[in-house]
Amino acid sequence: MNQIVIPILAVAATKQRKREAPKGRRVEPQALAEVQALLGDASRQKDLLIEHLHLINDRYGQLSAQHLAALAQEMRLAQTEVYEVATFYHHFDVVKEGSDASIDAANRITVRVCDGLSCEMAGARELMAKLPSILGKDVRVIPAPCIGRCEQAPAAVVGQHPVPFATVEEIAAKVSTKTVTHVPDGFIDHAAYLAHDGYALLKKCISGEVEVESVLKTMEDSGLRGLGGAGFPLGRKWRIVRNETAPRLMAINIDEGEPGTFKDRTYLERDPHRFLEGMLIASWAVGISAIYIYLRDEYHGCRTMLETELAKLIANPPMPNMPEIQLRRGAGAYICGEESAMIESIEGKRGMPRLRPPYVAQVGLFNRPTLEHNFETLYWVRQILEQGGAWFASHGRNGRKGLRSFSVSGRVKKPGVHLAPAGITVQELIDEYCEGMADGHVFYGYLPGGASGGILPASMNAIPLDFDTLQPYGCFIGSAAIIIMSEQDTAVGAARNMMKFFKDESCGQCTPCRVGTAKALALIEQPKWDLPLLADLSFVMRDASICGLGQAAPNPIDCVVKYFPHELT
Repeated sequence: MNQIVIPILAVAATKQRKREAPKGRRVEPQALAEVQALLGDASRQKDLLIEHLHLINDRYGQLSAQHLAALAQEMRLAQTEVYEVATFYHHFDVVKEGSDASIDAANRITVRVCDGLSCEMAGARELMAKLPSILGKDVRVIPAPCIGRCEQAPAAVVGQHPVPFATVEEIAAKVSTKTVTHVPDGFIDHAAYLAHDGYALLKKCISGEVEVESVLKTMEDSGLRGLGGAGFPLGRKWRIVRNETAPRLMAINIDEGEPGTFKDRTYLERDPHRFLEGMLIASWAVGISAIYIYLRDEYHGCRTMLETELAKLIANPPMPNMPEIQLRRGAGAYICGEESAMIESIEGKRGMPRLRPPYVAQVGLFNRPTLEHNFETLYWVRQILEQGGAWFASHGRNGRKGLRSFSVSGRVKKPGVHLAPAGITVQELIDEYCEGMADGHVFYGYLPGGASGGILPASMNAIPLDFDTLQPYGCFIGSAAIIIMSEQDTAVGAARNMMKFFKDESCGQCTPCRVGTAKALALIEQPKWDLPLLADLSFVMRDASICGLGQAAPNPIDCVVKYFPHELT
């Protein structure tokens, strides 16, 4: 028996010795040296994969197979894992085998023209059609999903710099000058925030002048719910995570990719430390040891600003033993607005939603109990604690309580973020806050909750806009992204725009969503809709999709069938 076994083991050992490098593409010394130079002394830990991919993509304008292989070796990861992550996100330009290697990608300028609904209504298609011939072959012009500037439609991004109310001339000028975006007027930096009692409330909490139970009770009394779309009561969430075993982590979502939403960017550009103080109060109340801020990649100016302000905060900490704060960069994936997909992305993976249970409050980031919050939810913490939960709850209309930041875009005179009472109707919002409809436009319909929230006709203009009020009509408010349509638009056109978005943004993990969005788009692009087949498809997607993307994607189609049947005849 030994005479048979020993030779076999010897052959296996010999084969193992011969394979000195991992399977896959051989790593080129020059590519490895370039990657090592870019990473410097930065950690090679696995969760930094996306950050390191950004370094390479920013420097070389693309991700070559040679650089991906070198990064995999440097981080001790499988090449397939690195490739899968790189190809998952829209903002990584992975070079395909056989492509033209002569392109000077490092110096190539990319112009992204937003093709979201608000921008489409403002002429984005015509803009997109004109740009290639004017800008020339050295400038790459591509469509982009919503870039979070719907109030500035049509919007574009040249490199990493936004162009609001974009025209061909303005984009061409930005391409030629490479103008850097400046800080918005009225910006409150660290020094200005401190001059107006900034972080004083946090210091009272740390000193014991304000007790944890008092903070929890005030937040519960306010009725504040998660403002990223889910609407979970904040006070209850803090108690749930606080009761979990330490160490506890926090993940903050500033990846507002819902078409029509731009409130987080608006507040962040004006008063970032109000959010940061709310974040630190939450970390103190819940007992958080580390905080991860996930910011969408489209907000380049916000990221630069936030890096600067965080450095000032860390240099002058307002509390002892302040939790570690890490700013993580998204890479263009709407699905990462879903909390568990965002957590996967922070961990350096593809942003695919997790099956639940367990919930992230129990098993979240790095398998630790995690307090997950939207930016705006934390933005309100300081003011609610200073003025009392009853103050926040005292606002509202039509039996609702609280305030809402409505991102309003489309056919109104004054688009933008409008702070209004919860429960306000869309007609009141248009008349009282948006100065009415744009000249020459008559109110026709509206999306009450962005792409996912459905479409309603103007005749249903008296429904209170808040959590739980729109569900009976097959809609929901989500992050309060209101897109106003006029008689120059159609609900069918809006549904096609939304379904194309969902098809492109589906992570592909589950068949009902991956195949369903593509099939639904193909069906509604036909002149005559197959209503029975669409109804069956809608049922399957809602019932079997893993996360809210696939479950909510049929909303625009179902609303067209229910409320705009005249457009289908």
